[in-house]
Amino acid sequence: MRAILTTTFAFMVCALTMTPVSFAQNSFSEWRGKGGVGHADAKNLPVKWNATTGIAWAAPVAGLGWSTPIVGDGKVWITSGIHTPASAEEQARRRKLTTNSQPLIISKHVSLRAICFDLATGKELHNIEVLAVDDPQIIHHTNSYATPTPILEGEMLYCHFGALGMIGLNTKSLQVVWSNTNLSVKLENGPGSSPVLWNDLLILHCDGIDQQYIVALDKKTGKIAWKTERSGELNDNPQLRKSYSTPVVVQINGNDQIVSPSADWVYGYDPESGKELWKHHYGQLGFSNAARPVIGNGLVFVTTGYMKAAMLALDIQTTGSQQKAVVKWRFDRQVPNVSSPVVVGNEIYFSSDNGIVTCLDSRTGDEHWVHRMGARFWASPLYADGKIYFFERDGVTTVIEPGVKYTELGKNELSGTLFASPSAVDGRLLIRTDKMLYCIEK
Repeated sequence: MRAILTTTFAFMVCALTMTPVSFAQNSFSEWRGKGGVGHADAKNLPVKWNATTGIAWAAPVAGLGWSTPIVGDGKVWITSGIHTPASAEEQARRRKLTTNSQPLIISKHVSLRAICFDLATGKELHNIEVLAVDDPQIIHHTNSYATPTPILEGEMLYCHFGALGMIGLNTKSLQVVWSNTNLSVKLENGPGSSPVLWNDLLILHCDGIDQQYIVALDKKTGKIAWKTERSGELNDNPQLRKSYSTPVVVQINGNDQIVSPSADWVYGYDPESGKELWKHHYGQLGFSNAARPVIGNGLVFVTTGYMKAAMLALDIQTTGSQQKAVVKWRFDRQVPNVSSPVVVGNEIYFSSDNGIVTCLDSRTGDEHWVHRMGARFWASPLYADGKIYFFERDGVTTVIEPGVKYTELGKNELSGTLFASPSAVDGRLLIRTDKMLYCIEK
């Protein structure tokens, strides 16, 4: 029989817990908040707002980016890319060099920037070019050059731009302390995976059409500490080998490990050395997956990506020195390709690409309810102040009460396109659209 505890989830052969990085209070310092599971400690958050009510401030954003607003020390940081389109002749030439059949953005130059706003007023404080790239890789027309979310730790802001590079910015001196532009990989659709901080290492996914690996950089220098090639066999079609997911660090029997989804496989790695500990095949084709795993009730929840996404509830089991992932349940209806799930209590919630929100019992996979909430979802849901916030691509936010019955608390609309997952600190919800950064209060 399985015993379920409130803070440490015990199974027959393993105990699994989240391993969050220690960040400052009243901050939101990485993608999906502390531990990367879509929870925020924020209190006194708004439930209802519109274009004229509840907006504390709205600031225009230069360029384009889908990174989450990062909050710390009374400031909000985002990344953005300002690109110069390539000539028509150059675009035609470069299209012939790719097997990617999707609508693409092909640029001559991109200026990658870290932009800082005052949390209280929305005043833009800094707009810093941290990287400049000529002839950057092609990206999907719905993507940006600044999609990965940075990490804020103390005075350092770590900004990742996929194959274009990663930098460490000192937020006091406003100087780039280090940069690494040697993470070569053909992503085809552009950057997507966000970095993860573990001790002194920044852990990155690099899953392209040409090569697939996970790598750790020294946070002080940006130099490679370790690099591990993916070992699982992949499809012969290069377009089916890419992935854009973000890893999560969990604790198994007292030891930290990385749970790392890629195309067709999910892996477990030792974060200190990069040693592969286990791997599990999805049991189906799975690529271009962008969701981040979450944990709850002793299980790790992973989504497989295109073409038809499934959700796997994995029990990471240990026998002696060996580990393996065992599928406890599988669910394959209206599972998102892009948006990540969120676990609250015994339930897991997720929003599909087609506007459907589903609530399951996270322990069994049994369905509690399914609700058509609206249009498409790419941003990931956020649990904060006892409520779950869902964010549609067309700017609509729906607020619900967690539970086995669907209870809607509010539906709110802002103009613009909403791909970036929002963040929250006490009393404030930060929502980024394609052109604006909004601070919403009661």
